[in-house]
Amino acid sequence: MKSRADTLLLFGATGDLAQRMLLPSLCALNAGGLLDPNLKIIGTARTAMDDAEFRNFARAALEKFLPAERRGPIAEFLNRLHYQPLDVTNPDSFAELAVKVGPEGKRVAIFLSTAPSLFEATIRGLETAGLAGEGSRIGLEKPLGLDLASSREINDAVASAFPERRIFRIDHYLGKETVQNLLALRFANILFEPLWNAQHIEHVQITVGETVGLEKRADFYDQTGALRDMVQNHMLQLLSLVAMEPPSSFESEAVRDEKVKVLRALRPVGRGESVTGQYRDGAVSAQIVPGYDEELGRDSETETFVAIKAHVDNWRWKGVPFYLRTGKRMPKRVTEILVQFRDVPHSIFKGVQTKPNKLLIGIQPEENITLSLMAKVPGLDRDGIALREVPLDIAMPDAFSGKERRIAYERLLLDLIDMDQTLFVRRDEVEAQWSWVDKIRELWGEERLTPKPYAAGSWGPSAAIALAERDGVTWHE
Repeated sequence: MKSRADTLLLFGATGDLAQRMLLPSLCALNAGGLLDPNLKIIGTARTAMDDAEFRNFARAALEKFLPAERRGPIAEFLNRLHYQPLDVTNPDSFAELAVKVGPEGKRVAIFLSTAPSLFEATIRGLETAGLAGEGSRIGLEKPLGLDLASSREINDAVASAFPERRIFRIDHYLGKETVQNLLALRFANILFEPLWNAQHIEHVQITVGETVGLEKRADFYDQTGALRDMVQNHMLQLLSLVAMEPPSSFESEAVRDEKVKVLRALRPVGRGESVTGQYRDGAVSAQIVPGYDEELGRDSETETFVAIKAHVDNWRWKGVPFYLRTGKRMPKRVTEILVQFRDVPHSIFKGVQTKPNKLLIGIQPEENITLSLMAKVPGLDRDGIALREVPLDIAMPDAFSGKERRIAYERLLLDLIDMDQTLFVRRDEVEAQWSWVDKIRELWGEERLTPKPYAAGSWGPSAAIALAERDGVTWHE
């Protein structure tokens, strides 16, 4: 493959993301025979290390975060790894990095897992050192700004050295098997597409629940909040995949063209269509946990929970509400999409209550797809047929996640190396997402909306329940 990278550069190679996700993903790809034998992997960060020390560091990360059965020939993988200390604020450091890459490194895949404040200096250094040439491509880990204006600044800095076709903005949700399976479900089956519209779908729910609190992200999270941390990227990407029109092909531009049309069709959120919350002390998984302010060590009005009633104003979705809900310190860790169809227009079963069909797409922690149907209750009865709701059981193990539970970054790193942008976010997508989110924050400011308290271990403030119940909708739990 002509565009396949011969060198992978990992910036922030000693950070938490590299230890938990990037190094394990690369090792698993190596074990599966998916990396070119000649691919050279170079880690770089401010920490002073040589190649041997970095390999020992990587080994420790793999033993901690990658199951033994997925490591494969670990010594073979470790021998791929090299390391170059680098201070991105010192332009001279990049010349040493270029020497490490070597003259054979003509096609370089670069993964930036660093603070966005360092992006501009990093881009300048790469360009000066000759590492931003035609064969290079760059992957950017979020956050990409705190609003539309700061996002544009970051994108402008990157675009000064890399054209859009060589920029890979990462949303790791797009690397998940079930998220990709959503595309297969919709566009590889004749069953759903004729029903995938306002005539047959009553509403859609997207829930992203986290049981964790601040962990090690206190300062970042307090200036970000749930809306910018989860809704602006992950949840809007899921919404766009649910709502998009069929693309002409599974090619990057065709898929992303349809996603951005959805994002641009999002109606601005109106008054009474959003709820914010902040967790107080409570119990999660039978463990007593402190409230947000206690964890943070100071008072704050940052939201840790958001519920939104959204609308996509186009022919397919006119009048169909999309209910979005995300929060920290929820009762369970879950990411799921519920598509609720409309009830049958007329029931032939007298005195029997039918229920609408539901399609539940589980993304994490379990990857599965369940369709609920109405069926007859077994047995004999002189009073007529009794009905019950039953899940459609595919009865096939590993149907959606595969025999090996892959890390989302495996797919994304492989596509970065192969220069396939299909599962990455284009600049106009990012800006459409920020434009919608910024208007929500402006509305909150006008309404002087402050987060409502909710107990840790609950599904958020009661106002979030009321947001859906006003329309006769119950959140799926």
